[in-house]
Amino acid sequence: MHVPELTGCSASDGPEPRAVGPRIRMMLPQLTTLEARVVELALGRRDFTEATSLQSVAKAAEVSEAMIVKVAKKLGYDGYRDFRASLAAYNRLPVVELHKELASDDSTRTILQKVFRTAVQALEETLAILDPADIERAADLLYRARTRDFYGLGGSAQIARDAAHKFLRIGMRASVQDDAHMMAMSASLLGPDDVTVAFSHSGETDSVVDAVAIAKSAGSPVVV
Repeated sequence: MHVPELTGCSASDGPEPRAVGPRIRMMLPQLTTLEARVVELALGRRDFTEATSLQSVAKAAEVSEAMIVKVAKKLGYDGYRDFRASLAAYNRLPVVELHKELASDDSTRTILQKVFRTAVQALEETLAILDPADIERAADLLYRARTRDFYGLGGSAQIARDAAHKFLRIGMRASVQDDAHMMAMSASLLGPDDVTVAFSHSGETDSVVDAVAIAKSAGSPVVV
């Protein structure tokens, strides 16, 4: 039986500039520690342009040029030039320049501006990576479901609770589990007419991943 699983990111050729940063960051957990360090260094360079040489990036990261090319391909690019063009386009976005770290001597007005601009950037980047078709499929599954199980641990549990609360307010059955054992037991009772919604910032929280696997084996569609 095919069980649909939806994710917030789908690979595509030539993503729009706003999607570059978030797509790359979402792939960091799939990289080795060294590879992730190379990517974070590149993302942190606001002077990264089409003129940035492979040699300079390798020197700054203290790795070989071959490693830079390998990382670029692992991120889905044809090579360094493709990666460079994509990241350079992302860095030209005005909102990227607005996102700056808070400083101890920032005024209240400056802090407010930085916080709000960061929130705006997060929303715009999220919009850029969302696939409308996936949203429609998820909405249809959630609407037709007999019950909706929301899973999350730590900070993700707060999001799961808020989501479940909103469904309950509009009269749709929903439950939230934030304990590993409760998630596993609840998942085992689901079926094809139910929906599992899992929250995890890293996508690698063991308890959540295990519960999702149990839900899928029980035939429940999964939205992650």
